[in-house]
Formats: sequence, structure tokens, C-alpha cells
Amino acid sequence: MLGDWTTSLRKTQSSNDDATGRQLSLLIGLVVVLACGAAAADLWHAVARPEPVPHVGLLALVAVGAAVANRVRVYVRVRSSQDGTAWGEVPVLIGLVFLPHGWVVLCAAAGIAAIKIIAGTPLQRTVYSVAKEVLTASTASLVLTVTGSLPASDSLSATFVPVTLAYVAMWFVDDLVFMPVISVASRTPIRQIIRKDWDSRLIAHAFRLVTILYVIEVLVSGASPLLLGFVPLLIACLHLWHSRQLRTKEERRSWRELAKTTDELNSVELTQVLHVAAIQGARVFSSDEVEIDLTGSGVDRVIHARGSEVVYDGPGPRRFDAAGEITAELETSDRTYRAGVLTLGFHGRVKLNEFEHYKLKTFAAALCTAIRNATAYAELQRLNEQNAYDAAHDPLTGLANRRELYERAERHFQGRSEDGVVALLLIDLNHFKEVNDTLGHAAGDAVLREVARRLADAAQPGDLVARLGGDEFAVLLVNLPTPALATPRAEALLTTLSRSVAVEGMQITVEAAGGIALAPGSGGVNELMRRADIAMYQAKRAGQQTATYAHSQDTADVSRLMLGGELHRAVTEHEFVVDFQPIVDLGSGEVTSAEALARWHHPEHGYLTPMEFLETVERSGQLPAFADAVLDQALAASDLWREAGFDLPVAVNVSPRSLLDPSFPEAVLARLRRHAVPPDRLIFELAETLTLSQLDVVGRALADLSEAGVRLALDDFGTGVSPLSVLSHIPVHQLKIDREFVGAVQTSSEAAAVIRSTVDLARSLHLTVTAEGVESEPQRHALWNLGCVAGQGHLFARPMSAARLLATVQRGTDGRPGALAPSLHDGAAVVRMSRRRSAGSGRSSLPHLRA
Repeated sequence: MLGDWTTSLRKTQSSNDDATGRQLSLLIGLVVVLACGAAAADLWHAVARPEPVPHVGLLALVAVGAAVANRVRVYVRVRSSQDGTAWGEVPVLIGLVFLPHGWVVLCAAAGIAAIKIIAGTPLQRTVYSVAKEVLTASTASLVLTVTGSLPASDSLSATFVPVTLAYVAMWFVDDLVFMPVISVASRTPIRQIIRKDWDSRLIAHAFRLVTILYVIEVLVSGASPLLLGFVPLLIACLHLWHSRQLRTKEERRSWRELAKTTDELNSVELTQVLHVAAIQGARVFSSDEVEIDLTGSGVDRVIHARGSEVVYDGPGPRRFDAAGEITAELETSDRTYRAGVLTLGFHGRVKLNEFEHYKLKTFAAALCTAIRNATAYAELQRLNEQNAYDAAHDPLTGLANRRELYERAERHFQGRSEDGVVALLLIDLNHFKEVNDTLGHAAGDAVLREVARRLADAAQPGDLVARLGGDEFAVLLVNLPTPALATPRAEALLTTLSRSVAVEGMQITVEAAGGIALAPGSGGVNELMRRADIAMYQAKRAGQQTATYAHSQDTADVSRLMLGGELHRAVTEHEFVVDFQPIVDLGSGEVTSAEALARWHHPEHGYLTPMEFLETVERSGQLPAFADAVLDQALAASDLWREAGFDLPVAVNVSPRSLLDPSFPEAVLARLRRHAVPPDRLIFELAETLTLSQLDVVGRALADLSEAGVRLALDDFGTGVSPLSVLSHIPVHQLKIDREFVGAVQTSSEAAAVIRSTVDLARSLHLTVTAEGVESEPQRHALWNLGCVAGQGHLFARPMSAARLLATVQRGTDGRPGALAPSLHDGAAVVRMSRRRSAGSGRSSLPHLRA
């Protein structure tokens, strides 16, 4: 029997394999029919040309040789089938040369049948093996008969050609019968099976042919039978060599395939990793199907591949229906991470050898690492996308935030968008703080979310709806056919807000005012915002729903517009300077701190006060640079005083727009470190006239600064609508009474009552109180009697430079350095409490006066 690549053909019980089963049955049936025909021809030849019956021992030797040679084979697995190469053609072909052909064919078939029955091989496979043996042996018999090979010839040349032709014919018929069957059974292209290990098979066939010719030559030439004793040893050596060659080649091929597949797994895209592993896994392990189940790791996903195609990728359960399964856990070596389970499926029962098990373990580890890396990258990418989204959107409403609005508008001004005619609608909700004050912030948030939803629903495709902070919204109107259509679009948006909003069972009417500004030819985003802001306040003052910016109605005078264009130069040339007004203990007259007051040293207009330029700065893009310049000079002054022996805290006014910048707290702390100024030596003053919605936005920045030790003073206290609500929102350390009440403290009982109630409130909350605008000794005495501990004003000193203030403090008054006024009572003293206010408590232990 030539190259008996016997397969472990097994019928699958799955309905998906019915077609394969039918094809196998047809092929096996065809082989059996041909074998029957060949057997009939052999029988006819034996009858037509009767020959004597050979010795029974020789016939038994042929049968045993065929059986033993069939059992000793080299196996190579192809999916669920085993391809085996055996030496069965050696005893058959030698027998055909020396014995009657019919008897040799019969004995070879009997030997194969006996060994299959003893091994318990299924009937279908046994019949197929016997039929194939009959076909190959009959083919060799026919070739020898036609070529006229004579066993009695004493010349090797007389038998070389016929025997060689007979061997090649057996080889050809064996492959012709076998390869279609193994191709169908393993679902492998027949071309791939033919090319598989063809060089090793060719060398093995050459060795077998040489062995056959050697035995025939020894028998024909009458040489010593002892020479045949080398044949079993030669066959054993050749068998071991061939077996080692095939296994080594298969292992090398497997490692190459595994290395190639591992390289392909180096992807950051999880789907690609899973699909490559499923498809290439079938090729690496010669399996019929591959399944990767991730459900064990908490991910409801199963990938199923059949051949070179992924047939399923989705949620579980498993979809395996193969007859044989081999699984491997996808986990790291330390078992700290488990990705799932890898399953190899075969249409028959397969047992992996030690090398294949090691290869499977290596592949599973590489796949687990690839899944872990891809999952980590996907999570990192998700976090980056989430962070990018959060950075561009308002967390409460989900709308774009100020940053996103500015970037979108900036792209328009840079000509990088196709937005056509663009206008900005700036919206401010009227009386919104009353909702917060009355119903609480949860109700206020619900109103803001509903307003955001209505604006987003009513906006045209391409329009950008943003929340700028608090109760302020903006809509960037794009692709306007004409500038005149900006007003109807804006009115349509605001009309959607006129319907009442249901909050906690109540119907709340939301009123809003909108300012419209067309994109200017110059000035950029900041100028667009400034114009929309002016138009919005025009609408509020006029009681209208909307107002459109008109240059002729711009309340900013020419000088302010000129200042706006000079801000960049002023910052670059350091034209902003800072003066300091001391804050004095009203009882002792000693300086306790100083307030920084910015001035613009304009080259043409001289010194300008904040009232003349601060609004322009806030509406421009120079606010961060201006704030940095003021803070640097204030901290430098504090450092100067401290080195001279006067450790005076410095108070700096801060704009709410600065607090909207998330990086502002860290920038402040960095400057404190640079100037080596302790955080508690810095006081930020914030206007109490801020709305609650604005305080909600800046509260996070103030909390961060307070936790670091920076103190906060509430300026102009008493001028807002709800001071108690303000105190509950921000971590205040100090209250500053507005100069309006201080100026009337002697003549107005109402003013005196406001100051007294403020002092009482501050004491109950452990806060300090400073009076602004103290101009006379009677005011000082009146404030002192009302319990106010500190004050500032022209009575003590006007604003002056840091160096001049230091000289003034060093000089003092009445021979008392550090004092700017005589003491009211000899027994007065300032008692400094060591307990410091905790973040978020709204309480402080700053100096309190005790008599």
C-alpha cells in the first residue's frame, strides 16, 4: 500500500455538516465501487491464467507485512483528521514481483481488514481502507503485468524500470484516492494538502523505492539471506528520520505562524485583535472553528470564526457546535487579569500533543496581553474623549461652554469655517436668582436644564447653543441668508422660553433678554461678545425681548473705545501700576493690612482709576494678563513689607471672569510660591453684588483657594439683594461695609442699623468687618461704638505706592511705628485668635477687638 495517509474520518452530528457527510459518503462509495471493479479484474485474470497456489507461509508473510506496515506510520494532523505515511507498499510490491498477483492483492486486503478490525476502527473507515488497498495493489499488478517484470531475472536492470513504474503508479493512485477525501473531511483546499510537506514525502518515497529494489535484488541474485537482515534496521532508521523531519518542520512552521499571528495582535483596536486571533487561531492550530468568549471577564461578547471568516461577533451565549473542543483560559501568568476563554473546535475528536499544548498556552497568553492592552487603550481613548467633551461642554445642561463657543467663533473669524453670515445672541434670564433664593438650587438647576433643552431644540442646524455660566446663555447663529434675519431667528429662540416651566409642582414663568450682534469685520470674538453684551443690557433697560447692537447707540464713549485698543500695549509696557491703601485697626490705629488698587499710567491721559478702564478690561481678552500684573505687584509689595518687619496681608480685587478660568487657582498659588508669600497673607475681595448664579460658577475656584489658605473678603456688603444667601455659597472670611453706609453712619439711623446688624452677623459667623470710606474721626468713633474693628479711608491715608506706604508705616504717628492714628482707648488691644477657619464652614478667626 503506497503512502497510506489514513484519515480519522468521523461523521459530524451537526446539521451544519450534512453536506460534508454526503460528500464523504459519495467519495468513499466511489472508491469502493472502483475497488470492486479492480478485484473483479484480478479474479478474471486469475481464472484466465491459472497459477499454482503459493506457499501459505509466503502469503501469510505478505498479509502480516501489510498489516504491520499499516500500523507503523508517521502522523501529521490536519484539523480533526490525521494524515499518516506508512511503509505498506514495501511488502505489497515485493510480493507482486515474486508471487501471483491475485493472491498478493487478496492477502494485502485481508491484512488491512484484520488490523482495522483488531483496532476497533469504524466500519466505514475499515471498508474505505480495504478498498484503497485493493485499488493501489491492483494498479501495481497491472503495471507489472504490462511491463512484463520477471522475478527470475538475475539482472537489476530488468526489474528496475517495471518496479519503479509500479511504485509511481501506486503512489499516484493512493494520492488520487486519498487527497479528495481528506480535503472534504478537513474542509481544507486540496491544493494546500498537495503542497503540504511535498519535499519530505518525495524523499521518503525515494527511500522506500530503494529499499524495495534492494530486497528484490538480494532475492533475485541469490545472495545470502543475511543481507536482508539490514532491511528492518534500515526501515526503522528511515522511519524515525522521516518522523523527525515532519515533526521538526511542522514545529517550525507552527512557530512561524504563531510569531506572525502574535505580531498581528499588536493592535490598539480591540475588534481587530479579536478577529485576527479568531481567524489566525484556526490556521495556527489547524482547527475547524475558533471561539473567543469574553463573558467571563464581564464583557458580554463572543467572537466565532469558521475557517478564514468571522461568522459571529456579538453578545453571548456561546455558539459552538463542534464535536471536539479544546479550551484555554485567557489570563496573565500571575492570574491577576482574566480576559475570557479561547476554544478550538474540531469536527472530530482531537488530542493535542505536548508541543501543541505549549503552543496553545503561549498563544492564549499573547492574546490575553493584546486584549488587555487594547482594552486599556480603548478606556484611555474613552477618557480622553470624555475629558475633551467635558472641557467643551457645560456639566449641568450638556450645552457647549464658553470655551467651545469662543473656539467655534474663532474658526469663523480665521476663515476656517463655512458658516456664512454669523451673529451672536447673548441671553440673560431675568430674575433668575429669585428662583434660587425661593425654591433652592435644585429648582434653579431644573429651570436651567429646561431652558437649555428648549434653546437646543429651537436652534437651526449648525447653530451653536452654549451656556456661559450662571443664567447666561449664548447662541451662535450661522448661515444667515441676510443680516436682517438675525433678529427673527433670535426672537424665535426667546419665544420658546415664554412658556411656563413646571418645577416641583409649580408653574414658573421664565423671562429673558437677548442682545444680538453681527460678527464685526475686526476685533474678533471678544469684540463680538462685547457688542452682544451691550445690546443685551440695552434690551434689559428698555424692557424689550431683544435688542440689536448699533454702533451709534454704543454707550461706550470714544475714549473708552480708544482705551480698548490700547490694552495690549499697556500690559506689554507695564503701564498698569498698583497703589496701596492701608487698613487700620479702628481702636489702636495700627495698620493691619493693605488693599491693592490698580491704576493705569496712561501716556496721554495720565493716571486712570479702575472706574475708567476696568469694564473695558473685563470685556477684552486682556483680563488674564491684567490680573497677573496686578497680583505680581501686590505680592511683591507684601514681600517688601515683610522683609522690613511689617507682615501685612494684602487684599486684591478679583473679577468673577477670572474665577471662571479653571486654571486660575493654580496660577495664583504658583505666584505665591514664586514670591515666597504665605497664602494666608493674600486676601481676595469679591463684590457682593454678584448674582447667585455667578457665585455658583466661581464657587469651585474660591473653595480651592480657601483650602490652600487664601482668604476671601466680601466687598460692598449690604448692597446686594440677599447677603445671607451669598454667605452660604462662598467661604467668606471678612465683610467690607460699603462706603455708602459709612458716610451716613452719623446722620442715618438706617445706615447705623445696617452696620450694627452686619457686625452682629459677622460675630456670629466668626468673621471680621472692615468699613470702607472712613473720612473723619466722628465716623471712626461711631463705627467703633457699633463694634466695627477695622477701617480704611482718607482719614488714615490715601492710596500710595508700596515703598511710600512702607515709609509711612515706619514713621508712624505719635512716636508709634506702624500706627496711622492715635489709639481711642489705652486699654484697647487686638487679640489674634490661633484657630483658623476650615474650608467650607464660612467662619474665620481673624483679629477681633476686645476692650
